[in-house]
Amino acid sequence: MSTTDQTKQHMTLAEIEKKEPTQSERFMTKVISEFGSSVGEVALTNFQKRLAQNYFVALDAILKTTEEKRLKKSEKFRDAVPVTWQHVNMEKLARDVVAMARVGFDPSQPNHINPIPYKNKHTGKYDITFIEGYRGIELKATKYGLEVPDHVTVELVYSSDKFKPIKKDSKNQYEGYEFEIVNAFDRGNIIGGFYYHSFSKVPEKNKLVVMTKKDIEKRKPDHASAEFWGGEKDKWENNKKVGTETVEGWYDKMAWKTIYRAAYGDITIDSQKIDDDYLRLKQMESDFAEAEVEEEIRANANGPIIDITPNGSPADAANSSPANDNSTGETDPDNFSGDVPPVEQEMEF
Repeated sequence: MSTTDQTKQHMTLAEIEKKEPTQSERFMTKVISEFGSSVGEVALTNFQKRLAQNYFVALDAILKTTEEKRLKKSEKFRDAVPVTWQHVNMEKLARDVVAMARVGFDPSQPNHINPIPYKNKHTGKYDITFIEGYRGIELKATKYGLEVPDHVTVELVYSSDKFKPIKKDSKNQYEGYEFEIVNAFDRGNIIGGFYYHSFSKVPEKNKLVVMTKKDIEKRKPDHASAEFWGGEKDKWENNKKVGTETVEGWYDKMAWKTIYRAAYGDITIDSQKIDDDYLRLKQMESDFAEAEVEEEIRANANGPIIDITPNGSPADAANSSPANDNSTGETDPDNFSGDVPPVEQEMEF
C-alpha cells in the first residue's frame, strides 16, 4: 500500500471516529425525539435543552458511582451486568426525563430530584427512577395544587421557645399562632414543630398543623442513617466491622425537612390540573415501589439468613442491587435499600 493510500485510510478512519456520536449526543437525540413525539414538534427551547443536559450530567455521575460500588462487591454478590449507559433502558429514561423536564424538575438544583438506578429483573437492564427532594415536592405541589397557599411557614419548636397555637373558633376568625424565640443561641431541645398555610385574600382558609417530636419520629425511616439523624453506626477498620460509634448527625435539619415535606404534601392536588407529565411521575413512583417490594420479598424469602461475605460485612447478602452496597464499610449516603432514602438525606447548608 502506497504512502498516499495509507494517508487516505488514516483520514477515513479519523473521519469515522470523529462522526461517532458521544453518549451525551445519543442521549440528547433520544430526548429530542421523545419531546417531538409527545408535543408534536422536535425543536426544544433553550431552557429544555439546558435541563436535558443537566439530566445527562447527573445521570452520568450516578451511573459511574453506582458502577464503582458494584465493582467493590465480592464477586459472589456482584451483579453480572455493569451499571453503564449501554445497559440502561433508554426508551423509558427518555420518556421520564421529558416528563420531569416539563414539570420543571432540575437535577442541578439542590433537593429537586434524585436519580436512583435499579435492576429491572424482567428486562435485564437498569431503569432509572427519580425521587423527589423536598424542593421538588414544593414545586409539584405549587404547580398542581388545588388551593396553593400564598405562604408556607415551617418551624421547629425548642424547649426554651414560646409557642401558642390559635385555633379557629367563635373568638378567632381564622387559625394562627404566637411564636417567640426566647434564646436564639441556646434554644434547648427540640420538642416539636409546626407548619402554617396562609392565604392573604382568604385568611379563613389559613391552616396550622402542630407536630410533636413523636409525630416527627413517626415519619423517620425505619433504618435512618445515623450520619444524618444521629445515633449509633457501625465502625469499620480495614473493611471489617470492629464495633459501633455514636455520631451527632444533623437531627434538627432532618426534623425540619420532615415537617417541610409534610407541609407541601398536605396540599391537595387539583384533578383538573393533572396532565400526562403528572401521571408519568405517579407511574414512576408505582414502578419503583413495586421493584422495592419485589427486592424485599426476594431478599427475605428464605428467612433471616445472614451470609457473611469474605470482608466480614453481611450487607451484600441482603442487597443485590448495585445501589445498595455498603460492603466496604464506608459511609454511603446514597444507600437506598435498607437505609433512609436519598430524599430524606439531602443536606443543604
